[in-house]
Amino acid sequence: MDIKRLALIGALAICGLCTSALAQDNDTPIPPSHSWSFSGPFGRFDLAAARRGFQVYKEGCSNCHSMNLLHYRDLSGIGLSEDQIRTIAASVSVPAGLDDQGNMVSRPALPADQFRAPFLTEHAARAALNGALPTDLSLAAVAYPNGPNYLYALLTGYGEPPAGTKLAEGTSYNKYFPGHQIAMPQVLSDGQITYSDGTVSTVAQNAHDLVTFLAWAANPEMDQRKRLGPWVVLYFVLMAGATYLLKRKIWSSVP
Repeated sequence: MDIKRLALIGALAICGLCTSALAQDNDTPIPPSHSWSFSGPFGRFDLAAARRGFQVYKEGCSNCHSMNLLHYRDLSGIGLSEDQIRTIAASVSVPAGLDDQGNMVSRPALPADQFRAPFLTEHAARAALNGALPTDLSLAAVAYPNGPNYLYALLTGYGEPPAGTKLAEGTSYNKYFPGHQIAMPQVLSDGQITYSDGTVSTVAQNAHDLVTFLAWAANPEMDQRKRLGPWVVLYFVLMAGATYLLKRKIWSSVP
């Protein structure tokens, strides 16, 4: 894991701890536990769900949220082919510098490019979104305490505010957001996504798939680590046994 990724994890973790503390102050309920294929020492990513989750991100979340640590070529990790990746990359335009007249020009993205950011600068994002700054989602699944469950609860926690609650202008009520007033409107709805594998699109399904994709994005090497882990443990067990037998042999002649 590179230094940039570690630094961003640290910064987001601090934000997550602050969010957790604020949640306690506002009596925000603890997100309920959800079933994830990647949970536990032997869990694995459901790549079909991750592919659907990328579709949810691409068709909805990418309009506001960046994923600056991902490149289009990384999508091979969820089972997309080179041709599919090239097609996805070419469907968006990325900045290509200035032309001879000093005007900003763009070009179709390549697999080696980072995911296109929806806004060129933080100021542009705030100007377009009434002062709100959408978070980068590259490490969202590990930045918050109980990350996947929190994100799922947040995505499905929208509803009508309790009687007597007055929302600030431009905010929506969310049961699991600290303070219950969130600048992000409800972005998921039943039937909004047409999945190529025929999966029925519901808010719960979309949220589950999106969180699976975000968990993969934050830990793309997790499956490899978990496959390697038992062999590492077995190696240390065998080495411990060999060391013990060697020790007994060396000291067997000592009275």
